[in-house]
Amino acid sequence: MFHTQTYTGTREENYTLVIEQLKALISDEKNIVANLANASALLNYFLHDINWVGFYVAEGNELVLGPFQGLPACVRIPFGKGVCGTAANEKRTMRVADVHAFPGHIACDAASQSEIVVPMIKNGRVIGVLDIDSPIKSRFDEMDEQYLERFVETLVHHLDV
Repeated sequence: MFHTQTYTGTREENYTLVIEQLKALISDEKNIVANLANASALLNYFLHDINWVGFYVAEGNELVLGPFQGLPACVRIPFGKGVCGTAANEKRTMRVADVHAFPGHIACDAASQSEIVVPMIKNGRVIGVLDIDSPIKSRFDEMDEQYLERFVETLVHHLDV
């Protein structure tokens, strides 16, 4: 069972704690929908100054909306399009300080100003992406990127796909 936690440590300590919480939430469950739903809820609870957090799951050459927290979102994103599609296509994290300056940005929520997208890679294949939006420009930094990549690696390791 998940117990709410007050994140009172350093940013590194808090990120480490949230990754441990993720492990506890998903350790006995292999269902992708259940695990992605809990992971998005956990990040929504943990992160501040965000307006959307969730997952897109790879289906052929596009990403399909998965579990998320936030306003309704774009349902399908082709690989190579927008921040999510680019991260999936290039198999690398995309940290965008100003989404309006990103060529081909797909605006699902007009309030979004910055974004980070971490590809979910298993056995060399992109199985989806973690997408987080913020209403604040330059919300995400190198530490967010580093720990969100660890968060995704932990999650992907437990997914049965």
